[in-house]
Amino acid sequence: MKIAVVGTGYVGLVTGTCFSELGNHVTCIDIDEKKVESMKSGIIPIYEPGLDFLFDRNRKQGRLNFTTDLEEGIKDAMVIFMALPTPPNEDGSADLKYVLKVAEDIGPLLSEYTVIVSKSTVPVGTTELIQDTIRNNANVDFDVVSNPEFLREGVAVEDFMKPDRVVIGTRSIKARSVMDALYAPLVRQGNPIIFMDEKSSELTKYAANAFLATKISFMNEIANLCEKLGSNVDDVRKGVGFDSRIGKRFLFAGIGYGGSCFPKDVQALGKFAGKANYEFKIVNAVMEVNRKQKTRLVEKMRNHFGGDLEGKTVAIWGLAFKPNTDDIREAPALYMIDEFIKSGVKVKAYDPEAMDNIRNLLGNKVELAENEYDALEGADALVIATEWPVFRQPNFDMMVEKLNNKLIFDGRNLYTLEEMKHLGFTYYSIGRSEIHE
Repeated sequence: MKIAVVGTGYVGLVTGTCFSELGNHVTCIDIDEKKVESMKSGIIPIYEPGLDFLFDRNRKQGRLNFTTDLEEGIKDAMVIFMALPTPPNEDGSADLKYVLKVAEDIGPLLSEYTVIVSKSTVPVGTTELIQDTIRNNANVDFDVVSNPEFLREGVAVEDFMKPDRVVIGTRSIKARSVMDALYAPLVRQGNPIIFMDEKSSELTKYAANAFLATKISFMNEIANLCEKLGSNVDDVRKGVGFDSRIGKRFLFAGIGYGGSCFPKDVQALGKFAGKANYEFKIVNAVMEVNRKQKTRLVEKMRNHFGGDLEGKTVAIWGLAFKPNTDDIREAPALYMIDEFIKSGVKVKAYDPEAMDNIRNLLGNKVELAENEYDALEGADALVIATEWPVFRQPNFDMMVEKLNNKLIFDGRNLYTLEEMKHLGFTYYSIGRSEIHE
């Protein structure tokens, strides 16, 4: 099948690459000329484990191509995926200008029946809006389908190739047949393709992300309560998570969620619920809890140093919003860095993959180290913001040698309380007892 993918961000590039791996001929389209030329040369613009191998193989075998020319890219395509950004407006609602501009441009270029797939996360009713926009300029039959993505950064390739489920919103029998054939190789083990109407499909994406964000924020609230009561959130998490009705995932206490999806989608859900005259109180509470949680460690540090952080030097391990990605969008580390800079704190930081993105965003506001241990040199405390595997079993002797104080503020609960006490660290974590030495 010939497929076009408009937009080469995380979703578009993973979608295009993985469909080419299944034998389809895929053309990815982007307006960024420099980015397209880089991809033609074999350079991937994002870090995503496993993507580089598939990208390189299918590009060399001619199944994965790139262009800035929309007309060239969609020519003879049976399916066109729209994987475009929907950034939040100032009020938190989703900005659809990129989606609707491409929909407007696609219309007159269609020469035969085509299925246009809305892959972006969009408010309920957008599929219909896309269809109306295309219809104003099209002279052939087409269908617009909602097909939300459920890819997790860091394991996006695995999620695409082995989906829990595929959600498709369409009432067209013809479009359903095309989409069923396209996704059939990915559901051979029995996981379902769930067909529904377009509006239900659009809402499903927001509902899924908001529910997961709620689990995270709820557990962070439990963690904060644990600190007040002297309970241990690790034990509470296990006691709760082994309940099959609840499940073990998304129950780890920490310093809040970030990334490109949860913050934006939860905010957008609250906004379009409001436009439907419904006050989504749980969603509003989730956003407020997460906002406060991102700087929880800064509060703990202020208390430790008697309220004044000016002149201190802090090392930060982890800058990406989660491990196995270079994505820093809405990362808790950014919120802490902002608070530290305002408080007169010098920040030294290290991340295995996100350094270039931080450098482009913050310039010389943060000193970026060559490795995790160089970041500790002369620091008064270590803050752990991302649970990269390399941070889980560090050389503690070297840490003691580099740090001014044996002081750790762990936002991801990487180390056990027993271990920290044995090593003689003053150790603050989330939802557990403090260790003072």
